[in-house]
Amino acid sequence: MPQYPLKTICYRICTGDTLFLISQMFDTTIDEIMAVNPGLDPENLTAGQVICLNPGLKYFSSERYDANEISKSQADLSDYIRGLWEQHVTWTRLTILSMVFDLPDVDMVTNRLLRNPKDFEALLRLFYGDEKASTFSDLFTNHLVIAAELVKAAKAGDNNAAADAEKRWYANADQIADFLAGINPYWSREDWKAMLYKHLAMTKDEAVNILTGKYLESINGFDEIEEQALVMADMMTNGIINQFPDIFK
Repeated sequence: MPQYPLKTICYRICTGDTLFLISQMFDTTIDEIMAVNPGLDPENLTAGQVICLNPGLKYFSSERYDANEISKSQADLSDYIRGLWEQHVTWTRLTILSMVFDLPDVDMVTNRLLRNPKDFEALLRLFYGDEKASTFSDLFTNHLVIAAELVKAAKAGDNNAAADAEKRWYANADQIADFLAGINPYWSREDWKAMLYKHLAMTKDEAVNILTGKYLESINGFDEIEEQALVMADMMTNGIINQFPDIFK
């Protein structure tokens, strides 16, 4: 078995990982990761590759992983939740494009987007039961429905309707943050609120850029949306693993 520096932990690279995302998840820096992994090529990370990390104090104060190695069940959960969040932002973008340009697939794309909350529900049911999983699904569905209302209002130039939708959109984010903090002690309301608010702001910018023909800006913005969604995915994964440690030994 490889020997790693003392006071470090092992981390198995997942699809979509970047050193920035890993540094955020473990409360460290890119420079620190490079220092304890001589020869690591940050531009060529490979899924399954194991690196060592020197987590910051915030990581340990959150009582995250005590083990010296990420288990297969932890990696599988991380991959699955990352996939759900990737689907969330990807189908959101495709729905915005279909709505803005009146594409013939708009209903089909929208229906596929609305499957995302149900997929989250199926996962959360395993840990929290039918009622709580269904509540999250309803809240997350409202998140998407209100977003569609906002895009429609903005496209129509109805500023009052757009403002009303945006107000309800942020109120819904508060509800989601409250709910998640209420079912998992390792999920902070303030952390989720900050993450969701950022997600909303970036998604709104994405839609505005598409509506105003700033396509390159919308593409660059989507890269940031995708990275931030993976941070939310990892925050969700970490909370579940910490709350149910016996499942993920």
